Amino acid sequence: MKLIDLHCHILPGVDDGAKDETMALKMAQAAVDQGISHILLTPHHMDSHYVNHRLAVIEKTAAFQQSLVDKEIPLKVFPSQEVHLTGDLMDAVWGDDVLFMDAGNRYLLLELPHNEVPEYTENMIFELTSRGITPVLAHPERNLGFQKDPDKLYDFVEMGCLTQLTSSSYLGVFGKKVQELTEKIIKANLGFVFASDAHNFEGRRFMMREAFAKLTEQEGSERAEKFNQNAKNILNGIDVEVDEISRISDVKKKRFFGLF
Repeated sequence: MKLIDLHCHILPGVDDGAKDETMALKMAQAAVDQGISHILLTPHHMDSHYVNHRLAVIEKTAAFQQSLVDKEIPLKVFPSQEVHLTGDLMDAVWGDDVLFMDAGNRYLLLELPHNEVPEYTENMIFELTSRGITPVLAHPERNLGFQKDPDKLYDFVEMGCLTQLTSSSYLGVFGKKVQELTEKIIKANLGFVFASDAHNFEGRRFMMREAFAKLTEQEGSERAEKFNQNAKNILNGIDVEVDEISRISDVKKKRFFGLF
């Protein structure tokens, strides 16, 4: 199965990912070795450290794609952003400084602040979805707000959000607590795609092949294939099928009572 990575920081020299083109090309080869054929390049945008304007990302992505061709690395890359949730988000959308995950401007990779789910998140999601934009929440399993109250994630998916889980979270790189929450999100049908969020060759590696192997083992090959199909659908701007979702607290109860 050829994999699609919808969240990756290998665009060189733009954020805390690949420091230069040499490192970026090595990471690209590592992605190919993992079975990844297509990658969204998603530098941080509008967070407290980085601003990567839309046109600059498009230009740099085109240059990096040419470098991949020159080096004969069989990887197709597309320009996008990991857009931080701020009060200025809608202004950036209307100002055409936001890159979506698809050419039709349907799916938006949205990052919440790491330590909380802001009170205005629900209003912002309503603003986006009412205009035909589907937020894809980046790595919710690593957000402290969702860790404290996982059922908030159910509410956002019910409002029309999708979620992107980090492959290394599922494999325990960020600790047991994050791994267990990732597993519960999947069991509650609140997880839709894996992405690497790769930054380097250390902890923030691709690990996509390993995550799909675990998903196949724990949830079955059909579920694994659906995760990858969902990624294709997002990239192509078409519908993602949402199965019946559950609150994570209910999943815990089902697992508990299943012991008797």
